[in-house]
Amino acid sequence: MTRGNAHVWHACDDLVARYADGSLPEPDAWSLEKHLEGCAGCAVRVSRAVRGTAPGALLAQVREAVLEAAPVPAPPRAARLLWAAGPAVRGAWLPAVLLVAVGAMALGYGGGFHGTRALLLAIAPVVPVAGVALSYGPHADPLYEVVAATPAGGLRLALTRTAVVLAVCLPLLTLTGLLLPASGAPAAAAWLLPGLALSLATLAMASFTGCRTAAGATAGGWLCAVLAPVPAAPGGEATQRLAEQLSRCLDGAGAQGAWAAAAALSAALLAARRPAYDRLPRR
Repeated sequence: MTRGNAHVWHACDDLVARYADGSLPEPDAWSLEKHLEGCAGCAVRVSRAVRGTAPGALLAQVREAVLEAAPVPAPPRAARLLWAAGPAVRGAWLPAVLLVAVGAMALGYGGGFHGTRALLLAIAPVVPVAGVALSYGPHADPLYEVVAATPAGGLRLALTRTAVVLAVCLPLLTLTGLLLPASGAPAAAAWLLPGLALSLATLAMASFTGCRTAAGATAGGWLCAVLAPVPAAPGGEATQRLAEQLSRCLDGAGAQGAWAAAAALSAALLAARRPAYDRLPRR
């Protein structure tokens, strides 16, 4: 075994070769198999070594013969796209987004509430974050265990589903904001960069903590930041305080530039943490 530091080790060539030919003692084999669950590099080396043995070659021939005798038709493109999109379009998340949009319109025009746009802008950035949390992971996909071991799993699948989440909620909630009275609130599109930055930050943090914990941290942090002045506001001024706080968080080149920088940093961290998506918790 080779060691990079006190806590990280990788299987040496001799260990891999002995595992492949079956001469490795059982305790050592169990230890190696446990290590392979979290080390993609060693898993690839062991898989290559096993394929190079006589039993591995025989199994490969059997597999090819089975596939040639009974080829499995590829699923329709629409079905593949629907599966990749995940709960963002086939679960309860889409009706929830529609409910937010319709509820905002009803509150603004049917209820006569003048601060509806400010309320929508406070909630909108956490909607895609919730969609990300609900669209990826073992709690969202009954085939997660299988998919996580394929090239289509990991970060690639998480990014695909995040893109679908953003494609659904960004235009819908922005259009809803445009239709609502401004009442001192920032522009309807001012939440787009924060929504993107929070979604990327959630994905980056998920490589350390898991999707649901990361989504709770980013969404909770945003809501605490924008709603903090509201409870202390005198009666009747809560909406105004919310609009003022949103203006500080969203309005102006400085605020938007900060959100753009946060999105870029989160994307860079996510790229650096890509291998961690192969080892996310399986439960």
